[in-house]
Amino acid sequence: MNKRIITLFAMIAVTVASLAAQTNLQPLATVKLNKAETITLKQLKDRCEVYKKQTGMTSFSIDQKKEILDSLINEKLILQAAAKAGMVITDTQAYELYIQTLSSQVGQNVTESDFAQLVKQQYNMSLDDFFKAQLGMTGEEYKVFLKNQYIAQQYVMKVKESGFLAVAATDEEIRAYYEMNKQSFYQNDILKAFFVIVSKGTDAAAAKKLAESLYNDVNAKKVTFDELKVKMSEPNSGFQAGDMFIGKTSQAASQLGISYQDLMKIFTRSIGNVSEIKETSTDFQFNVIRAQYPAKLLELSDVVQPESTTTVYEYIRSYVSQQKMSEYFNQATQELCNELRTSNNYQMMKTGSALDSLLEGW
Repeated sequence: MNKRIITLFAMIAVTVASLAAQTNLQPLATVKLNKAETITLKQLKDRCEVYKKQTGMTSFSIDQKKEILDSLINEKLILQAAAKAGMVITDTQAYELYIQTLSSQVGQNVTESDFAQLVKQQYNMSLDDFFKAQLGMTGEEYKVFLKNQYIAQQYVMKVKESGFLAVAATDEEIRAYYEMNKQSFYQNDILKAFFVIVSKGTDAAAAKKLAESLYNDVNAKKVTFDELKVKMSEPNSGFQAGDMFIGKTSQAASQLGISYQDLMKIFTRSIGNVSEIKETSTDFQFNVIRAQYPAKLLELSDVVQPESTTTVYEYIRSYVSQQKMSEYFNQATQELCNELRTSNNYQMMKTGSALDSLLEGW
């Protein structure tokens, strides 16, 4: 193959790439409620990629792509309506929302740096690559996405406030839910134990000595549980202490790092019994049995967990109300979008066969 042919192929490749880029810039719709904002073919393709990651689907039909385009139009209509109404959140608030979302995924408070480190350790990926792989968007795009979702939700709830206030679980619904799910309110045997844990750190001998000292004080009743909790909070206390509710389940045994047989032995101990000091790979620990709660089927008036104040009735009321709230939110959002979808607020730039041709083949 001579140089001239290679050059020709290169020119063809550049032309094809240029045509594809121009196609991606094709305007599909314009939203103009508060300002003129165009939705391009590329924006639709990007959103389809996001939905592929979220749903696990590998492709969408033309009709499904039109539905996704409709959702993009609705989203921009609500965001523009919110902006017109003066509803905004600051960059600081948006970042806090982002951090809260990351923390909820981990199950504890983390910084963006902490989350990035966890991602690196578990997946050997950068944060952007992780978000791209999981969500189909970069970290910055994810922050914008969360911000827009929050603003849209708050606007819908504000406009449809009276409807949301009317959504609540009725007594009949609460009792019906309980009867249909009664078996899920079975409480296994539970005991309450006070744990004292001394981390080995860099000096296992010193940790063992501290554990033995604390053990002797507890066993001789020289110190109360409340006093230990206060002492634990002192700088360089070297130990942790607190109550734990333990169910008679294999899951509880796994969480404690013991066999189910060893867990069963704990349940044979009487109230006030102090265990021996146990050494693990990372600490020395012992516990005191403080209370025992027998297995039973919880009634509506029972608390959902020993020593809590929330009854089964209140728990179900909150759960069912949240379910109804979620259903009403979807309904209210659709109603609001229908109200906003007027010819004055948006315009389709491509329709019929012209739109179909742009949506096929990808």
